[in-house]
Amino acid sequence: MVARSRFAAALLYLFCLPSGLAADFSFTLTDQEMAQAEDLYQTYCALCHGEDRTGYRADHAPSLRSKTLLSTGYPRFIYMTIGWGRSNSAMEGYHEEMGGPLSEDDLRLLTRWLGQVEGVESLELASDAVAGDAVVGKEVYAQHCAECHGARGEGVSAPALGDQALLAHASDHFLRYTIANGRDGTPMTGFAKTLDESEIDGVVAYLRSQASGWSPTPPKLVAPPAPEEYVLNPEGETPEFTLRDGRYVPAAEVVAALEQKKRFILLDTRPASAWQRSHIPGAVPMPYYRDKERAGDNLPNDGTWIVAYCACPHAASDYVVNNLKELGFKNTAVIDEGILVWTAMGLPVTAGEALATD
Repeated sequence: MVARSRFAAALLYLFCLPSGLAADFSFTLTDQEMAQAEDLYQTYCALCHGEDRTGYRADHAPSLRSKTLLSTGYPRFIYMTIGWGRSNSAMEGYHEEMGGPLSEDDLRLLTRWLGQVEGVESLELASDAVAGDAVVGKEVYAQHCAECHGARGEGVSAPALGDQALLAHASDHFLRYTIANGRDGTPMTGFAKTLDESEIDGVVAYLRSQASGWSPTPPKLVAPPAPEEYVLNPEGETPEFTLRDGRYVPAAEVVAALEQKKRFILLDTRPASAWQRSHIPGAVPMPYYRDKERAGDNLPNDGTWIVAYCACPHAASDYVVNNLKELGFKNTAVIDEGILVWTAMGLPVTAGEALATD
């Protein structure tokens, strides 16, 4: 999407270096490159992070204007998060090797743009390990962190701190700085005045103890359903859904329609990489970032029910359904709970790789 250029070469050099060794990232993007990057942001990021990057439009996506976040995470951590995502959240991996639509050049351009548009100066953090008592840290974590980040670091209303991708790419001092200083522009407040040094070090040690090692291994990509496979149970009867606010259908009713082999279409409106990793059986990937005019491509506009879902649980699926309605599709709905709750309820999901036949 974005041609290789001088900044791509410089960034390739940068990301071949170990964390903490990238000293110079001061070159400036041209006006054309800035415009290309902003277009990428508005297409793929604004739905959750907001058009103005202030965050919290959907699924607790943080502010990308936060100086504490950008200064400590820029560029390597930001790049890796965009490319490989964050587990247990709606932040999917956008790298093309993960099934997402962005090339490495796109990811590097977007990362550099975030730094340049906010005038970020990378904060040099120490690279040595933090010496702390993980047993103490576990107690402090349970008291001060678990409510938002989850008892097992799975993420509730804040990022999943047990995410192996996070722990693989965040240094001890990256974690420590965040705990002590918080993230401006987000609900994450600093604990430097609440916890003493040993308690903060203990939390870092506890988080680090959860790391088992991680590398961005691409999934085995498979082809999505062909258009002639979009309609589930084409000979089946039309389902009868009970919609909240004229749009939202309970997950239980969708499960019943699947079990009773009713005729309808399921759309997964998350990034394509999410569909590859896990999706409701029979779902068709229809990422929210497709052009509005293409939202109805290969979909029958004959009254067949079209049920969409995402992880937010409504932002992306609402967006796609709105586009379909503008195109004249009548029977549309959104799964009320979203796939994260769907999965937590023990409802059926499958992975792209499981569908491979050779």
